Parts: sequence; structure tokens; C-alpha cells
Amino acid sequence: MRSDAHCCGQRATIKEYKTKMNYQKLKNCELFLFDMDGTLYLGDNVYAGAIELMNDLPSLGKKYIYLTNNSSRAGTDYITRLRRLGFPCESENVFTSGMATGMYLNQRHPGARVYLAGTRAFHRELVSYGINLVNDELGHTEADTVDVVVQGFDTELVYEKLERACHFLRRGAAFIAANPDWVCPMPADEVLPDCGSICALLTASSGKEPIYIGKPNRNMIDVISAMTGIPNERICAVGDRLYTDIAVAQNAGSVSVLVLSGETTAGMVSAAARQPDYILADVHELHNVLRGQ
Repeated sequence: MRSDAHCCGQRATIKEYKTKMNYQKLKNCELFLFDMDGTLYLGDNVYAGAIELMNDLPSLGKKYIYLTNNSSRAGTDYITRLRRLGFPCESENVFTSGMATGMYLNQRHPGARVYLAGTRAFHRELVSYGINLVNDELGHTEADTVDVVVQGFDTELVYEKLERACHFLRRGAAFIAANPDWVCPMPADEVLPDCGSICALLTASSGKEPIYIGKPNRNMIDVISAMTGIPNERICAVGDRLYTDIAVAQNAGSVSVLVLSGETTAGMVSAAARQPDYILADVHELHNVLRGQ
């Protein structure tokens, strides 16, 4: 289990800017969308109270979905990982930017020839959506032109993929990216270059800007609302990043809860142009709020 040292350091600063809140809008939410890295856990270190919250939500009359911008793993991979860490999880509880990308391609580019610069898991995810990929799982292709280039958070990145993606983009292919995150947080205050950083390289070399599918694109919540029948205003997004987790809720007209257990500090919140609906130390505090404690 993860030590509370990081969160406790944040708790003391919360009082400096946190006003007395009316939590009724939060309690009225029927569906909670949880970011994972930096919100429920970091690496394999589960945050205190996270599993207890997820187990208790159904008894509180709440539904939940684990919502992630990380396309490096498939939805089925997340089910396995979450269960291994001790979280309750079924297939209907997971929605990823990779899944959203597959749905977007089918809606906006049906039948398109697609080059994917992503992991083998992302490749399998898109194949499961019937996407016409021109490359194999390692990025190899004999194609000279494609309709669409898709970039993911590629933890298996090799230079050949960058070269092929740049080649296709410069020849007119549409540019779609799974998520805009610059970095992926890791334990010991380390980070990994994420999809947004890779896209910046491709934009610099091709001159093309991508269309980002994941958070903060409101499409992520709109699709979930359509699937569940729960209106956006009764959906709450919980996460540690202002520019993705909180922004997607604001863009979709949903409720937002920022937790200070990950990337965002109290100082960053104070400087933000748009404020979250609620600011909490961590998901343990969220659990207490929902229980009326």
C-alpha cells in the first residue's frame, strides 16, 4: 500500500485556499469517472482508501467507470491490472482513450486505411473495433500512402514508427492522437514522455497538428453518457490533472473533483484560470464526503 506522506504534505496546504463547500451537487451524481494514475494509485502503489471507496460505491447508489487516457494498454489489460491490485472491475467499468479512438475512427473515417504508431496492445484494441490497419503490431508496413495516422502513448516506440508516421502525414494523411498528455507519472517523482510529447515531435517534422480523442475532449463523457443513459450533469470526473481530468468535465458540463494526490499542487490550482467544482486531498476524502462524514 502507498504511504500517505505525499498526500499529507498536500493536506496542510488545502486549508489555505479551500472554502467551505456545499457537496450536494457532488452527492447527486450517479456515475463517477475515475482517472487511475495519480488518483487511485501510482505504479503498483495503491493509495490509501482507494479500494475501499470503489467497493463501497454500489452500496451508496453510485456507478463507476475507470477512465484513462493511457492507450498503451487495452481495456482487457486494465481489467486484469485493476483486479491484480485489488480493485473491483468488470468489462463495463473500463473506458480508455484507445477504445474511444476506435469508436471515433469508425464514425468519422469508416473503412479508412490507418497507420498506427502505438503499442501492440493498442494495435489489438483497434483491430477489435474492425479498424483497417496497414501495419503489423511492431509498426512494419509496405504501404506508401494511408488515409489516417494514429499516434498513441507508445511505450514500445522505435524510430521506424516515427519515420513512417512523418512520411504519411507529409503526404496528406489525417492526424489523430489518443490523448494530449505530455507525460505519464511514475513512482519516485519520475515521468515518461506521453502521447502529447510524441505528437509535438511529429508536428514539428510534418507541420500537422493532431485531433486529440481522449480527455479533455468532451467526446469521452458524451459517449459514456449515451452508453449509460446518465446525463452529463449527473456524471462526476475525478482526477489529479487540471488540463485533462478536470477540463473534460468542464467541457462536457459535468461535475469535477480534483484530488491533490498526483500531479497538481495547491499552487497550480490557485493559478488556474478555471477552478474545479471540488478540491479534495485524495479519494479517501471523497469517500468520506459521499458517506456524509
